[in-house]
Amino acid sequence: MIRIGICDDDSRARDALRWELERLLEEEQEQIIYDFSSGTGVVQWLQKHPGQMDVLFLDVEMEPCTGLEAARQIRQFNESLMIVFVTGFADFVFEGYQVRALDYLLKPVEETRLETVLSSARKALAQSEEDYLCIRNAEGIYRIRRNEILYCYSDRRKVSVVLQGREIQFYDKLDAMAQRLGDGFVRIHQRYLVRAGAVDYIGTDTVRIQDHSLPISRSMRQTAARKLAKAMLEGEAK
Repeated sequence: MIRIGICDDDSRARDALRWELERLLEEEQEQIIYDFSSGTGVVQWLQKHPGQMDVLFLDVEMEPCTGLEAARQIRQFNESLMIVFVTGFADFVFEGYQVRALDYLLKPVEETRLETVLSSARKALAQSEEDYLCIRNAEGIYRIRRNEILYCYSDRRKVSVVLQGREIQFYDKLDAMAQRLGDGFVRIHQRYLVRAGAVDYIGTDTVRIQDHSLPISRSMRQTAARKLAKAMLEGEAK
């Protein structure tokens, strides 16, 4: 699956790029394309829907929030989104590197260049797939970096993934999450699964992750403490 955003204040330009993308992506098993008409709009959407977009085609010449300004704002909370600038001016290209853009396209967009950009995006997604966890709930599909997860906890039939300043909730079992996340995550309680690298403190009956204090169950205390201590010591040695 590849999830793409198009942001351009010119509806004709948005439609033209969307048509080209849908034609080139017609063999993809799944694809999602989002449309935005302003830089402010796409920034706000990304803040509310973290992990739900892979590539953003971003027009440079927009008012009042330019594409470059929107990209700078996005980079403050999202380092992984692949940004492709779309511009009518070749001399803008160098400014794109300031926000770690994947590539750029000159208007009118050429099919061969668009194919090259899509190929680069697919390769980057494939290389980083092991670093991500995909979660689906009623709001959509989230693609989350594993090293951004602080911990997971279960509540009845739901699991919540806790990240910096936000949570994502979905239907699943914590046992299944532990299997999906694998090494680097430690079960400390029937209801809690923590990322070892996020733990700041290990006590006799609690662990601390930032300002979260989580209980360690008596039955898991010895095994959990050993795994967490090992992870912390290995982190110091690196």
